[in-house]
Amino acid sequence: MHTNAEKAVEVKGFSFWYRGSESPALDSLDLEVERGRFVVIMGESGAGKSTLANSLNGLIPHFVRGRYEGSVTVGGLSARETPVSRMAREIGLVFQDFEAQLFSTNAGLEVAFGPENFGVPRPEIALRIGDVLRTVNLEGFEGRHPATLSGGQKQRLAIGSVLAAHPSVLCMDEPTTDLDPMGKVEVFSIARRLSAQGDLTLIIIEHETEEALHAERLVLMKKGRILADGTPGDLLRDAALVAEAGIRPLQVPQYFAALNVCPAEELPLLPDEGAELFRSKGLSLDDARCRELSERDAARERSYGEAVVEVEDLSHVYPNGGTAVSGVTLSIRQGEFVAILGHNGSGKTTLVKHFNGLLLPSGGRALVRGRDTAKHSVFEIGKEVGYVFQNPDHQIFADNVFDEVAFSPRIRGCSAEEVASRVTEALEAVGLQGYEKRDPFTLGKGERQRVAVASVLSARPGVIILDEPTTGLDYGEQRRMMELIRKLNEAGQTIIMITHTLWVVAEYAHRIVAMRGGRVVMDGPTRQVLAREEELAASHLRPPHIVSLGNRLGRTVLSVEELVRCTRMPDMPKNGHSPQNAAGSAERGDA
Repeated sequence: MHTNAEKAVEVKGFSFWYRGSESPALDSLDLEVERGRFVVIMGESGAGKSTLANSLNGLIPHFVRGRYEGSVTVGGLSARETPVSRMAREIGLVFQDFEAQLFSTNAGLEVAFGPENFGVPRPEIALRIGDVLRTVNLEGFEGRHPATLSGGQKQRLAIGSVLAAHPSVLCMDEPTTDLDPMGKVEVFSIARRLSAQGDLTLIIIEHETEEALHAERLVLMKKGRILADGTPGDLLRDAALVAEAGIRPLQVPQYFAALNVCPAEELPLLPDEGAELFRSKGLSLDDARCRELSERDAARERSYGEAVVEVEDLSHVYPNGGTAVSGVTLSIRQGEFVAILGHNGSGKTTLVKHFNGLLLPSGGRALVRGRDTAKHSVFEIGKEVGYVFQNPDHQIFADNVFDEVAFSPRIRGCSAEEVASRVTEALEAVGLQGYEKRDPFTLGKGERQRVAVASVLSARPGVIILDEPTTGLDYGEQRRMMELIRKLNEAGQTIIMITHTLWVVAEYAHRIVAMRGGRVVMDGPTRQVLAREEELAASHLRPPHIVSLGNRLGRTVLSVEELVRCTRMPDMPKNGHSPQNAAGSAERGDA
């Protein structure tokens, strides 16, 4: 690192305690970032990442009070002593909840807001609007109301509105949370472009390890301290360190570490490098083992029951004339676990809202257990199909967890004993026994998500729809949420899940329905769809690294554990066994 370079950010001995908290959110933190650098900060929930971001521009301590020790300096200004309005010229912050910072009536005005407040002349503001919207790929959207944009477009607008003020430091807190895989790539390519200009310092807080590879420097945080600081490649090759930080391991090095075929510092990071090493080490894939995977998929498919949700030639046109879904026909059977994929704005959420009567078809029809949703109330259909929204706060409203989970059985006229029994059953299913008296709004995001799932489970629907169930959760929380959903599916629930997180799809979903432009463009078993990488790319989708590695080797695998089990070492007999301990450790994610 260039220690003599000009410092954009300097944090010295910084500790911060939120009011009412006995332990510090940040604990004696020391961090320096040179001007023009591109740094990614990672860590599990509670590591202190967002606290650090909010301290850089002075939101802490000016708006969020607490005990503050040490110093935070950005561009030579003390964040503690400088008003936020002045700090905003030096550092732009894109919040994790990016929608909260969009408030103007159109995209052009949103971008103009910062420069207007800083007294930038009108002709210069007009130039900045055009320049910024081009940078974030929203050219031509000047007149669009932010509320009419897709999640990914809103996220890019939030980035643009901050960029327009021409800050010397741009800090983005989880900027790719709601984006499809190609949208994530887009944000990081914007970040790389900005970084290449050399005068903007970029600090990105991120959960996705694959995206962190784009940065010059990676800082891992844990419990308010810096756990490690170095190049992304060096840190992400260290499986023990990644596990300690509570972030998702990169799959390619995780696979080769499980096989123990090369020193840790030589582990490949990406699928192409992995395929090269695989061949150079004389490794091969066991045909019989690979066939077992396909046979297991086929057996599972034969076990499904009758159709529970059917749509026939379904179309939906919104009141503004926009066609969101066009000519979709599909059938989902009892016991399936279906992932609905597609880029932001492809029609996924509009489609699934027809599965429980929240929306009615403009053309065609939707049937739930043979009943036409247009002829039955949402209340009736809701007995069969539960819906967990992307943001749990959009459906949580009660003062305590018990009342939240009890709401559905109560409005369905269940007795007090039945209500209590269902609440207990639902909270046990999501691992929240003992939370009955807790205020749901004081819980973490992952726990609120589980409360929302429990409130749906208490109605005992046969089908559960989950819209982005892992958004905003760290890796451990994502795993816990998905294991819960898998258990529900194995217990007989039909699961329909909208998600952008492709490793979750690969490891948990049985079937993929991919959408583009309101139409279904791919529909089939997960393994078969993930083999079609070029077609996926056309729908803004990218398979996880381990799937891409398997595809390069001629077989589609869905997890590190599957590829370990199917790998034959050069000295192994045909149909020999891969080391079971390696497969086991890969499955646990601690290889």
